[in-house]
Amino acid sequence: MSPAVRLAGAHYPVAVVGGGQAGLSVSYHLRRRGIDHVVVEAERVGHEWRERRWDSFCLVTPNWQCRLPGFPYQGDDPDGFMVRDEIVQYLLDYVAFFQPPLVEGVPVTGLRRAVDGRFELTTAEGTFTADQVVVATGPYHTPSIPRMAERLPAGVTQIHSSRYRNAGRLPDGGVLVVGTGQSGCQIAEDLHLAGRQVHLAVGGAPRVARFYRGRDCVAWLDDMGHYAKGIDAFDDAAAVRMRVNHYVTGRDGGRDIDLRAFARDGMRLHGRLTGVDGTTLEFADDLKINLDRADAVAESIKDAIDAHISAHGIQAPHEARYVPVWEPSGQVADLDLAEAGITSVVWSTGFSRDHRWIEIPAFDGRGYPMHWRGATSTPGLYFLGLPWQYSWGSGRFEAVGRDAEFLADHIDARRRLADVCGTLTGAPDFVASALPLG
Repeated sequence: MSPAVRLAGAHYPVAVVGGGQAGLSVSYHLRRRGIDHVVVEAERVGHEWRERRWDSFCLVTPNWQCRLPGFPYQGDDPDGFMVRDEIVQYLLDYVAFFQPPLVEGVPVTGLRRAVDGRFELTTAEGTFTADQVVVATGPYHTPSIPRMAERLPAGVTQIHSSRYRNAGRLPDGGVLVVGTGQSGCQIAEDLHLAGRQVHLAVGGAPRVARFYRGRDCVAWLDDMGHYAKGIDAFDDAAAVRMRVNHYVTGRDGGRDIDLRAFARDGMRLHGRLTGVDGTTLEFADDLKINLDRADAVAESIKDAIDAHISAHGIQAPHEARYVPVWEPSGQVADLDLAEAGITSVVWSTGFSRDHRWIEIPAFDGRGYPMHWRGATSTPGLYFLGLPWQYSWGSGRFEAVGRDAEFLADHIDARRRLADVCGTLTGAPDFVASALPLG
């Protein structure tokens, strides 16, 4: 804990819970506005990147998209992809850059609204209060593993993707990876490149090409305004927020993740894992559908890029479209673990949110924070760093700073209006309703 920052018995105009890229971004903007605040981080800065990523992990977005407020990427490889330790260093350098009022190693275990209207935050270091609170703890709290995992034989090693480090830490034998989001596909590739026999249960995640017509697809989509498109521009906003990210990789300079090519080269692909019966794994008959749909999404993105190039008269090399290199045939509905030689399972099945420490009715029936661009219906309570909080980049280095600036403006306006009213806690409903959120 910084000697200049104390918690027990203290009061702050603003408390920021979480010292990752989201919490640090809003701290930067609060400091620029001269707003006194504290940032409370449960672990160390960079903990999620340091402790929940495998050894070969790298970003799937180019380095030039690392745009923390006032601190854009300044290295010599803007089109490259930071590896795990470089990401951690980027955050540590950001802390050194503007020196936020940061407290590390102190989890916030409770948040409630006191009788006087202030927020009361409980920690192991004591309780403190704040007029306004930004919850910047992200959405990835508790590793999610399906109950069917309990039915696997005791001799099978099971880990969640957040605990995977490298192939050498798993026992000899085949490995089943369940889930084909970004983590599942990249871990399957890591194991495959290490020479392990990989079985991959393929879900419905889409994919995207790494490069197309001479550029990274991310660069094309950025030019097309894709990453700036707000959630309010979608008719199905709730569904958009739940979408799985496209799988691709930045490894070795960036490339496609082509599951069909993996299968051609020896990886065993299966449909979704639907059940476990003793030593038998049961799979859905949807492998071809899932592969075809993932390819269709990748090709539709190329269609959009083609249209953009044509509409703007851009000179770009032509490129032949993707041709599948493998097709599933004779897929079995079940697989015996022993016969397949599978000794380990990596569950790449995501995370669940855990906001039980927040004793304020700010959530919908699914436990998702009810908000508009991070501002909740509880005056003075905000969320930051959620996927699709406002745009595709909300939970990422690319756009979390824009969301942070929006909330800092809102916090500052509410504070200034309270100064006119004479109090912030005496009339929070009036203050909140007087502020535009759009």
